[in-house]
Amino acid sequence: MSLRPTLDFMLYDWLNVEQLCQRPRHAEHNRETFDAVLDLSQKLADEQFAPYNRLVDVQEPEFDGERVHLPEQTEQALNAFRGTGLMAAAMDHEVGGMQLPTVVDMASRAYFCKASIGMSGYLMLTRGNANTILAHGTPKQIEVFAKPGFEGRTFGTMCLSEPQAGSSLSDIATKAVPDSTGGDAGVAPWQDDPLGPRYRLTGNKMWISGGEHEMGENIVHLVLAKIPDEAGKTIAGVKGISLFIVPRKLVESDGRITNQRNDVSLAGLNHKCGFRGTVNTLLNFGEGRFKVRGQAGAVGYLIGQPGRGLQAMFTLMNEARIGVGLGATMLGYAGFEASLDYAKQRPQGRPMTAAGKDAASPQIPIIAHTDVKRMLLAQKAITEGGLALGLICASLVDDEQTGSPEDKAQATLLLELLTPIAKSWPSEWALEANSLAIQVLGGYGYTRDFPVEQYWRDNRLNMIHEGTHGIQGLDLLGRKVIMNNGQALAVLGARITQTIQKASQVESLAGHAKALGQALNQVAQATQAAWSTGQPEEALANATPYLQAFGHTVLAWIWLELGLAAQTLKASGNRPADAGFLQGKLAACDYFYRFELPRIDAWLSVVSRRDMTCAQVHADWF
Repeated sequence: MSLRPTLDFMLYDWLNVEQLCQRPRHAEHNRETFDAVLDLSQKLADEQFAPYNRLVDVQEPEFDGERVHLPEQTEQALNAFRGTGLMAAAMDHEVGGMQLPTVVDMASRAYFCKASIGMSGYLMLTRGNANTILAHGTPKQIEVFAKPGFEGRTFGTMCLSEPQAGSSLSDIATKAVPDSTGGDAGVAPWQDDPLGPRYRLTGNKMWISGGEHEMGENIVHLVLAKIPDEAGKTIAGVKGISLFIVPRKLVESDGRITNQRNDVSLAGLNHKCGFRGTVNTLLNFGEGRFKVRGQAGAVGYLIGQPGRGLQAMFTLMNEARIGVGLGATMLGYAGFEASLDYAKQRPQGRPMTAAGKDAASPQIPIIAHTDVKRMLLAQKAITEGGLALGLICASLVDDEQTGSPEDKAQATLLLELLTPIAKSWPSEWALEANSLAIQVLGGYGYTRDFPVEQYWRDNRLNMIHEGTHGIQGLDLLGRKVIMNNGQALAVLGARITQTIQKASQVESLAGHAKALGQALNQVAQATQAAWSTGQPEEALANATPYLQAFGHTVLAWIWLELGLAAQTLKASGNRPADAGFLQGKLAACDYFYRFELPRIDAWLSVVSRRDMTCAQVHADWF
């Protein structure tokens, strides 16, 4: 088993990414260049990332009071990645990119997530950080802060959460005031700084991945903070939140990185269950440890408009959420590969016959046992479905950038709707796939002698960071499905209906098409029922079951799409060598429809009747 045949099938046989080369942005590319990128990604991931995945888990980051220490192999791998140009592969030539289609870029990233999610975490954060500056920054900010990130010379973070606020961004307390140290100090007045309006930030940020280390030339923090009003009072809620670029080391207007530390200090490291290869920090901004021009306060540059910080940060957040989904999927995929290999090699038990078991007969590999097949098939359906979900979201980004006006409009709507699914569904179900991988290995799976326990630990984070599972449910049912009078939901419904119509003409898939049509109707009816009273408390009481049902319906659609592609290839007879491969895709499709899709009945039942069992429980009842 290998990831590459599945990627090729999804990219070329399902999504037909070669047609993207007809668009001017990608005209210089063809399948040969796409394959070259995938070959390079696989080689680099296998040689520089995968061999050290266990190492960065057991040798987690350490802080000696002055510096954070990471295994040297982390920097070695990231430097090797930097030399390939893959960081900016999907970006414009103007910022050093290859203008590679986003969907091919995501396929490339899949290798690194699978090889070592902890080491690849730095890449995801830096890319998202630079993309946010590119989208909302001034030309000077792009030149000085974004380009070095795309080049891999600097690293980036996102600083949202605070110890007392968690996911409640309206309650953040980090404050930004205009920097008064200008003029006489030989520095431009705060409002005229070439790098953007200059502020001093004070506050604390928690759960900051990549927040402190010695790799690269600099760390560029994107920090949410509130600008006080004229009376010096902090504006309540999210309306007062602005976004700032806060470099670890101060930077001159020409881009030269100085040796002057900004007033950003490490308060401590968070020691995690998994995902240990990515350092996670508590940062203090403006505590006075590293005074700049004799004054406490971290120097930061306003990006975008005052009070519009959250909107700008969501550029990073939405990208990160799709990235989290991909990471979760590939951890599940890595566990699937490991458990499949084990099941093929591990002899145990004997076949049951009408006469019973023959103790004298040789043992059989455990993959011959039906329950092991069930667990492997479940992992296959989850991980390959999750990968397809990530790729279709990436293809929507391509349509948004380079498609026809109609394609662009639909892609924007679908991305808004599918982002909570792209993040949450793999985070929940690929974790279950990792649990099944442990189960396949039995007692060995629970030991550090095999990698599957680490995959589970690493994956457990993904239901939490970049918006918890519950937040994604509230976002989906509370905003996404009802925005613009349900326009995005209608567009998705039309896409699913097209697939149903095609599959209805294929005998082996017609039953699945009918089941998907029923599921789509159930989701629509549950959505309407949830909001029928107009009471948000009632509508959202079961947002998480709704999220689960919606996600399973989307994945059923994707598996029917994959089933159609596999059936078409099988019927053509042009690739007899792939017969087993294609049959495996069809078996996974069957599994999802027969074992997974029926789950939505229970989930949507509580949504439709606006069940208040959980909402009405009092704290003193526990």
